[in-house]
Amino acid sequence: MKQGKLIIFSAPSGAGKTTIVKHLLSKFNNLSFSISATTRNLRGTEVDGKDYYFISTEEFLHKVSKHQFVEFEEVYSGTFYGTLRSEIQRIWDEGKHVIFDIDVEGGLRLKRKFEEDALAIFVQPPSLEVLKERLAGRGTDSEEKLQERYAKAEKELAYADKFDVILKNFELETACAEAEELVGTFLKS
Repeated sequence: MKQGKLIIFSAPSGAGKTTIVKHLLSKFNNLSFSISATTRNLRGTEVDGKDYYFISTEEFLHKVSKHQFVEFEEVYSGTFYGTLRSEIQRIWDEGKHVIFDIDVEGGLRLKRKFEEDALAIFVQPPSLEVLKERLAGRGTDSEEKLQERYAKAEKELAYADKFDVILKNFELETACAEAEELVGTFLKS
């Protein structure tokens, strides 16, 4: 089995990890995005098989029972997310390295599994208040869902020191430049 490296970006929802990952994909042609599987519904302009693999809860749990996930989690009540083994292998078979935009606990599981072949980066927002403003500004969640995200974000911020690197996203352009340097150095090692 041919194996490349893994670049893991984790953060509370709204911290900017998706924007940073998209920036890195535009700068490194040897990276490919790992598409997660989820049981949640599509949002806005999302596309099945591009943003996520949208599957039913029954199909997700069947894949869990068949050990088809490298990691998975019930991120929010009744909503599962996971990384399929076949997705990582697909990218490695293309001769590329895998980049993840993944929740904090999933990111730590990947790091433990792949150890020195993985770089785990925690994207830190300027503050919890800024994070709350970003999430509310999206306009995609109900008030109940926002409260659930806020509570999860507070918990996730406590995990930052378990990652290889804490990338402060206080100013997006600076964070993207720092991410480029971190990833470039890791891929050369």
